[in-house]
Amino acid sequence: MGIDEIIEVVDGFEGVLVLRPQEGDGSPEIAWGDAFFYYAPDGNVPKTTQPFATIVTKDYPGDEGSRLDRPGAFRVNIAAGKDASARWAAQTDPSAEDVLMAHPVYGNAGWLAVVNPGKRTGTVVLELLRTAHELARARYERRSA
Repeated sequence: MGIDEIIEVVDGFEGVLVLRPQEGDGSPEIAWGDAFFYYAPDGNVPKTTQPFATIVTKDYPGDEGSRLDRPGAFRVNIAAGKDASARWAAQTDPSAEDVLMAHPVYGNAGWLAVVNPGKRTGTVVLELLRTAHELARARYERRSA
């Protein structure tokens, strides 16, 4: 399961805004090449909420354990909620591929992560992305009421 395939699936969810920062668009260089998924039915980046999922293609400062500096490595990060996190989160080497685990930095906040999702985790990753989207939609609707 590759980055473009994941982006295509999530972009098909209702009300999703996909940001793909790149050179020249005013975004910080560290974010270039990554993807950020927001529930934003108006098409505007929300100012008061975080994305419900991200794809990162490099190590961020303080988050080098996944070793995303390897060729072809990327990590899908999903705000699946504490219930899903408790159910699925494995404690493992953060650089292990195709293993669903607690996010190495935001795991306590209900985030899950998978480095290079594949045969073992692909279906679960897509299910968790749908869950994260639904949670984000519900938050949006509560705040809009």
